[in-house]
Amino acid sequence: MSVDQLTKKYKDFTLDHISFQIPRGMIVGMIGENGAGKTTTLMSVFEMISPDSGQIRLFGKSWRENRKETLQKVGLVMDGLNQNPRLYCKDLENIYKRIYKNWDSRLFQEYIERFSLPLNKKIKSFSKGMLVKLNFALALSYHPELLILDEATSGLDPVMRDEILELLQEFVMDEDHSVLISSHITSDLDKIADYILFLHQGKLQFFRSMEEIENNYGVLHCRKDFLQVLSPEDYEAYMPEDFSCKVLIRNKQALLSRFQDLVMERATLEDFMLFSTKGVLPCQD
Repeated sequence: MSVDQLTKKYKDFTLDHISFQIPRGMIVGMIGENGAGKTTTLMSVFEMISPDSGQIRLFGKSWRENRKETLQKVGLVMDGLNQNPRLYCKDLENIYKRIYKNWDSRLFQEYIERFSLPLNKKIKSFSKGMLVKLNFALALSYHPELLILDEATSGLDPVMRDEILELLQEFVMDEDHSVLISSHITSDLDKIADYILFLHQGKLQFFRSMEEIENNYGVLHCRKDFLQVLSPEDYEAYMPEDFSCKVLIRNKQALLSRFQDLVMERATLEDFMLFSTKGVLPCQD
């Protein structure tokens, strides 16, 4: 999947020339505050809204060029109940097998058993966690190549979220498979993402590998006067505290080579979001 210069303008918001690619065999996490443009991006991918400009290609072709074939290769998992609540799991299987040519009844049954989903209850009686598992079972049972998740694990307890994360890691063990997951639970993405797509106020802040983030970035707690020692190239932003400050360092190895006694924490995805919204940028003078 590739997105090139995607733009969508509203009265009070603009998704501004967003570009990224999802490599095969990888999990890409999409992060950003509420209103950053995550849902607008996903809705544009599926043409639920029409972008003003830009190009989106799935499996080398635009959605319009190959809509039917593309639908067979993409699994979409969203938050909440997306099915008729009066149906049973078996009813949904009968519907899906008519839509998806690669529907695998045996695999669906394996997921039903793995997730301990009841066959004799209407899905309106399912808990939130059961609905999430059902959505995954349906999406995975027609052998998609690309799985797209929009806040699919929100509201789940940690044990159940770990179960879903394990499932996603199993999915990309096939190097032809990819995952794009939009989530506010950045700690989950810290665990499983290979790349991070960070949107802020409709703009792409970065598209980076987790390896690059882990190797290059760190969080430093220091005295406020230590900022005078740092150059603007050393850090992304800082947040003042009562008697000190917190700094997002962009090249921690270079800084540690200059100041061996510094203690630096790992920079989490939550740190990037907090510094982007509350941090003070370095002075470039």
